[in-house]
Amino acid sequence: MANKKLILLGDSAFAEIAYEYFTHDSDYEVVAFSVEKEYLKETEKFGLPVVEFESLEESYNPNEHYFFAAMTYTLLNRVRTRFYEEAKQKGFKPASYISSRAFVWQNVELGEHCFIFEDNTIQPFVKVGNNVIMWSGNHIGHHSVIKDNVFISSHVVVCGFCELEENGFYAVNSSIANNVKVEADNFLNTGANVMKTTEVNQVHNPAATTVAGITSTKLFKVDRMLTK
Repeated sequence: MANKKLILLGDSAFAEIAYEYFTHDSDYEVVAFSVEKEYLKETEKFGLPVVEFESLEESYNPNEHYFFAAMTYTLLNRVRTRFYEEAKQKGFKPASYISSRAFVWQNVELGEHCFIFEDNTIQPFVKVGNNVIMWSGNHIGHHSVIKDNVFISSHVVVCGFCELEENGFYAVNSSIANNVKVEADNFLNTGANVMKTTEVNQVHNPAATTVAGITSTKLFKVDRMLTK
C-alpha cells in the first residue's frame, strides 16, 4: 500500500518510467513532478502537477515528502547528483526504488537514492553507494563495491572483488574482470571489456569487429552441402 508521498524531479522519459515503477511496484505515491523554472513547459503530467523546483518547498512540506531525481547520466551523472544534493538541502528525503523482480542478496549494502531495475543480480557482500542507477539485466559479482553517482546501463557484467569509483557510466554489454578497479569518471562504451585497473577520466572502447577471411556458409560447411 502506497503510504509515502513522492515528488519526481524531472519530466523526461526516465521520469515517466520512474512514475510507472514507483506507482505499481513500491510503497510510494507519486504526487507531483518538478523541474527548474526555465524548463517548465507543462503544468500537468499524468494528471499530477508539474511545479518549479526553485520553490518546491513552498508547495510541498519537506518533512512529509520524499523525492527522486529521475535523471540519467548527463554530464557524467553531475546533473542528477546536483538535484539529489539540492533537494536534500531543501529538507526533502531521498527515495530509492528496488524492483521486486531484482535479485539482491540479504547482506548487500545499499546506499540512498538508488534505482535498481528488474533482472539485476546483486550477489553477496556487494556494497552500493548513493545515487546509483542500475538499468535492467546486470550482474554485480560478489564482494564488489560501487561508489556514489554511478550509472550502469543494461547487461553489464561486474565480476567479483571489483571497485567502481564515482561518476562512472557503463554502457550496454560492457564488462569488468575480477579484482579490477575502475577509477572515477570512466566511460565504458558499448561492449568494452576492462581487464586491468584504469586511470581517472578514461574512455574505453571495444576492439573493432573484424570480418574473417572465410564465408559463414563455408565455416558451417553449407557450401559443401550446396555442391552435392
